[in-house]
Amino acid sequence: MKHFSVAGLAAAVSARLEPVLLAVTAAALAAGGGAWITGAGSLADLFWGLGTVFAVVPAVAWVVAALRRGHAGVDLIAVLALGGTLAVREYLAGALIALMLATGRTLEAAARRRAFHDVRALLERAPRTARRHTDVGVRTVPLAEVGAGDLLVVGPGEVVPVDGRVESAVAVLDESVLTGESLQVERANGAAVRSGVVNAGGAFDLRATATEQDSTYAGIVRLARQAGAESAPVVRLADRYAAWFLPLSLAVAGLAWLLSGSPVRAVAVLVVATPCPLLLAAPVAIVSGLSRASRLGVVIRDGGALENLGRARTLLLDKTGTLTGGRPRVLDVTAAPAWKPAQVLRVAASVDQYSPHVLARAIVDGARERGLDLSVPSDVTEEPGRGAAGVVDGHRVSVGRIGASDAMPSWARAADNRALLDGAAVAWLTVDGHLAGAVLLRDPIRTDAPRTLRHLRTAGITRIMMLTGDRAEPAHEVAEILGLDGVRAELAPADKVAAVRVERGRAVTVMVGDGVNDAPALAAADVGVAMGAHGSTASSEAADIVLTTDRVDRLADAVAIAKRARHIAVQSALGGMLMSLGAMAAAAVGLLPPAAGALLQEGIDVAVILNALRALHVDRETRPALTPTAEALIRRFAAEHDDLQDVLEAVRAAADRLSDTPGPEAVEAVEETHRLLTERLLPHEHAEEHQLYPALAPTLGGPEATATMSRAHTEIERLSRRIATHLHLARARGGLDTDQLDDLRSCLYGLHTVLRLHFSQEEENYFSLAPYEAR
Repeated sequence: MKHFSVAGLAAAVSARLEPVLLAVTAAALAAGGGAWITGAGSLADLFWGLGTVFAVVPAVAWVVAALRRGHAGVDLIAVLALGGTLAVREYLAGALIALMLATGRTLEAAARRRAFHDVRALLERAPRTARRHTDVGVRTVPLAEVGAGDLLVVGPGEVVPVDGRVESAVAVLDESVLTGESLQVERANGAAVRSGVVNAGGAFDLRATATEQDSTYAGIVRLARQAGAESAPVVRLADRYAAWFLPLSLAVAGLAWLLSGSPVRAVAVLVVATPCPLLLAAPVAIVSGLSRASRLGVVIRDGGALENLGRARTLLLDKTGTLTGGRPRVLDVTAAPAWKPAQVLRVAASVDQYSPHVLARAIVDGARERGLDLSVPSDVTEEPGRGAAGVVDGHRVSVGRIGASDAMPSWARAADNRALLDGAAVAWLTVDGHLAGAVLLRDPIRTDAPRTLRHLRTAGITRIMMLTGDRAEPAHEVAEILGLDGVRAELAPADKVAAVRVERGRAVTVMVGDGVNDAPALAAADVGVAMGAHGSTASSEAADIVLTTDRVDRLADAVAIAKRARHIAVQSALGGMLMSLGAMAAAAVGLLPPAAGALLQEGIDVAVILNALRALHVDRETRPALTPTAEALIRRFAAEHDDLQDVLEAVRAAADRLSDTPGPEAVEAVEETHRLLTERLLPHEHAEEHQLYPALAPTLGGPEATATMSRAHTEIERLSRRIATHLHLARARGGLDTDQLDDLRSCLYGLHTVLRLHFSQEEENYFSLAPYEAR
């Protein structure tokens, strides 16, 4: 860890020196100016000379350090100019150059804080002790004393200290720290368990199979250190342009001296050649970009990260918490014939109110989003790996898993099959010993993800891939929906680091993640981006950029800002250098003495700085500007989408009922569905058409932008009218005719499909325009 301390000491010394240099050179220039005004020319020269000397010493040290690294940076011209002004006694010019140099270094210091990546959060989270079974009972011992074969006990909520195998009947684990997957998993007796995961159930025994140093979690810490050490600071933008500007300046200065025989002309050339546009343009533009990004909740650690982000061509993304919301949500609710989906969800949420399980929280949140009134349960118990049970409204209720040997009715088998096809978890509701329904849960794609990826491609990202520890099936489904260029699933942290290294060999690479398992990959990438709002501290500290709000669309904003800031920096530097070249030519032929040249250079600097400050403003094309009215409408209709989920469930349930038993009960279900459509859904769609879409039209470029969505409204109304016609015929004939069943089922299933697609499109295309809020 010695290199971390040395780097930190150097950074601390630099952070203290540069502001002092700025203060001293500014004071020397001002004091000399005051003395000159009062007629004390010798005293003015003394102040200006002291300011020049004070700047020469650190400038020489910076140049020597750069030369040792193999970089002849722009500071070399400044050192030569400072020395030249002292040699020919042009002290005012020297003081002006000293101030320019100090200003540039101070501005760049504000944009350059890159250091070795901090893995403190990883170390702090790692357990220090373990509870080991001994002949005299369970004893707490230092983790370093645990050896392979020891029998340990892991309590509820504790971190598994070392790799091992489950010795108890079952262990319920939260493995999101390693895989990123938010769903908890069960590990049966004899199953392997990795260190770093959290016990989400009851206490269990663990047979250690590795020591602390050989276990998974310690390996992650080592990977983060090694990957961070590989990511050396990028070469300053200014230094790259100095590669040709430096020899050109020296050649012109030498030629002017040779032809004129006057060293003053050579000094004058060096004074106007002092690369202040290089010293100032890049830092000002970069700092402006950093400031602009911070206003949007994007914390960029240093100017090097912003510059690299502006050059990035490859984007690697974790799935859970980055492309998806990071926690499960209710996907659908299936009810037994005697139940309604809303009833199933209400009862399940009532008993799950007291459960800390991640699926239980999702069920409760889903019920509350739909405005369901929950009952207060009693006699609530929870069995790890099985679920919660209690008494709700006088009935014995359980929510969770059911035994594999339990007989399933046809509706339950259909729900189970759908969960398998959709990659969803199932929470079964049992009331008084009978299956009453099922709640399907899945971690959904973030509504702002599709728009974000489109904007990233527009901004110049040519390759987008997913790297995830999740299972292959849900990972590939998400990748297909979002149009990713590739996906690698079931990756361990070491695999992610290897994949990042491969991509870095092809192009400047950005890695985005939010978990401890992502920290090594973030540190290995050219630019690591952490979802910091709900992500781990380790990933935030290993990253170069942290999104402090839970909005992945801010990544697209950051890329746009980085590209604009880098473009302005290059533009300012090149423009300033062209003006400097003109001044060099004038100085070479004797038209500009050193002091006048220094003042002219200051004018060039002002122009460069004003241009660089444009990076504080972002292009309007990056994000359409919403009016307050439009944003309020988006939030209103987004909330209504949550509230209408039970209507969508009722449409599908009615169609399923027709397929199972097309009798009076099925007709009653269709009647209830039609009532929900008429009273709740269709007014919502009508309000969207006549309130939301007109409010969005100016932002989106006109009414044509919402035309396809308006067509969906028409189709929803058409299918609803068709369902109403079938019900009218059924009432007139005393029931549904056989020839009506197929068409009515098609209408219901078709309406359900159209509604789901329509809701998703609105959420992705319109609702994502407003700040994303994890619902």
